[in-house]
Amino acid sequence: MFPQRLDSPQAYDIAKAMMDGFNRHYRLFRTESARAKHRFETADWHGQQRAQRERIEFYDLRVKECTKRLEKEFKAGQQPMDVWHQVKLHYIGLLVDHHQPELAETFFNSVTTKILHRTHFHNNFIFVRPAVSTEYIENEEPAARPTYRAYYPSRESIFETLQSIVENFQLQREFDDLPRDLRYVLGAMQGRLDKVRLRANFQIQVLSSLFFRNKGAYVVGKIINGFNEVPFALPILHNEEGKLTIDAALFGEDDLQMLFSFARAYFMVDMEIPSAYVQFLRSLMPRKPRAEIYNALGLAKQGKTLFYRDFLYHLKHSSDQFRIAPGIKGMVMLVFDLPSFPFVFKLIKDYFPHQKETTREQIKGKYLLVKQHDRVGRMADTLEYSEVAFPRARFSDELIAEIQKFAPSQLEISDRDGDGQQEVIIKHLYIERRMIPLNIYLQESFDTGLSDARARQQMERSVIEYGNAIKDLVAANIFPGDMLWKNFGVTRNGKVVFYDYDEIEYLTDCNFRRVPTPRNEEEEMSGEIWYTVGPRDVFPETFGPFLLGNDAVREVFMKHHADLLGVEFWQSHKERILAGHVYDVFPYDVGRRFSHAHEAQGI
Repeated sequence: MFPQRLDSPQAYDIAKAMMDGFNRHYRLFRTESARAKHRFETADWHGQQRAQRERIEFYDLRVKECTKRLEKEFKAGQQPMDVWHQVKLHYIGLLVDHHQPELAETFFNSVTTKILHRTHFHNNFIFVRPAVSTEYIENEEPAARPTYRAYYPSRESIFETLQSIVENFQLQREFDDLPRDLRYVLGAMQGRLDKVRLRANFQIQVLSSLFFRNKGAYVVGKIINGFNEVPFALPILHNEEGKLTIDAALFGEDDLQMLFSFARAYFMVDMEIPSAYVQFLRSLMPRKPRAEIYNALGLAKQGKTLFYRDFLYHLKHSSDQFRIAPGIKGMVMLVFDLPSFPFVFKLIKDYFPHQKETTREQIKGKYLLVKQHDRVGRMADTLEYSEVAFPRARFSDELIAEIQKFAPSQLEISDRDGDGQQEVIIKHLYIERRMIPLNIYLQESFDTGLSDARARQQMERSVIEYGNAIKDLVAANIFPGDMLWKNFGVTRNGKVVFYDYDEIEYLTDCNFRRVPTPRNEEEEMSGEIWYTVGPRDVFPETFGPFLLGNDAVREVFMKHHADLLGVEFWQSHKERILAGHVYDVFPYDVGRRFSHAHEAQGI
């Protein structure tokens, strides 16, 4: 129970200092997000990439700043526990009229857990559940921009309404031919409206801020007619002449799920009330967890908070045990899962085989690189946690033995609360969306038999997608390193995604070489590598024997992706990236692009 009296003179000051720290964080976060519009208008793609990386670091920097201030001004770590009870109550009071209360609660947790020892983490000290509702928060200032705008066209005025929607964003760059683009959009819409009666509530709702990512800006909204709601997004790009074009029209939940995929970089969006944006986006994608939507908006710490709450809720309402994840075991990461929960848990082993010349810090650096990089729909996002407690009873003995063998430094088993219930505490781990490993997915098609049309189609689609995934990574300046099938996974919609990051490098840091011609018969017949190999030398022609042992797979791969086995492909992309070129990678099928954009440069 909380004490009834708020009698510590420093409790309010500590709470106010923490709120000041959060407000500074969100002000800087929002300012950087708002600047994305200018970077888009001026085609500052490298600036956009740099801002994307730097913004991810904002949160931890502000938490450190606030922690230092509390220690310096209030000796916060030495305050008695009843003062921390009072700090939380004062902080709740400061949240009442706040526009980002859920984010501020997470910030409070981050700062508090930096100061207090984890044995003091009880419900009374941190926000285990939200204390303040985020429902119906509005900015009441007269000049405030609403979360979304509603437009009420007639059938005859839809074109003019679409024009108003786009022009209201006041992009400071000329469109190549906006009326032409809008006719394309209207044509795509008409397929959904032509034979439909427009009801009294017919309207188009559009979020008030554009969504910026990579080289694109996205209008996001929904069409409402009677009981039906159709989500949509309009990507706006620069064409080869540097003018703006609407590139496609995306409709329906599946299209929006792809746009907001966990394997893509975070959006830059200027939001006064992020919870209102999340609520609107959930109406477009009801199957997408709120945690993933917060992540997609760049609010990754809030995403982590909600994910962990969802996880604890799932633990409470399930009874299966954590186990060693099925599939080929990795040499660097120990992976386990809970069969009923759609994620995997990965921890770095304490030691690696001799062929893996790496360290724990280097591996953590690779995962950070992926976090900060443009994932172009081909690298799974990861949630990173420290000191995570699990019920010991939920861990199989086999899994405990596996961790004790390969990662003993990461494991602690204790009765932390003194209640006789043991806990497994993992010192550091990554959590990723569970996918079907590509090697298993391919094997399923072989087990069925390639004489079966569906099995052969599954195999062919997987191999083509695998090559497409590598090419998308190359366009994003990423060399995956270990390209074995087991390091890629298949998502629910059949997309192939890379998820093993311990050997990735920037493409521009690699040296792509041909295998030298043997100088004599002894070298030609040698089973050993007889030529010198530098630490970042890559020989693309050697990929084939490791990847294409199956004749059917080889046939499909060579038909669609034979260029991946040649130095020229890799070297040409490296040179273009070094020259400053930023490739287009589209979060929708290239066939969805409007015809006027088909000649625009993609990959």
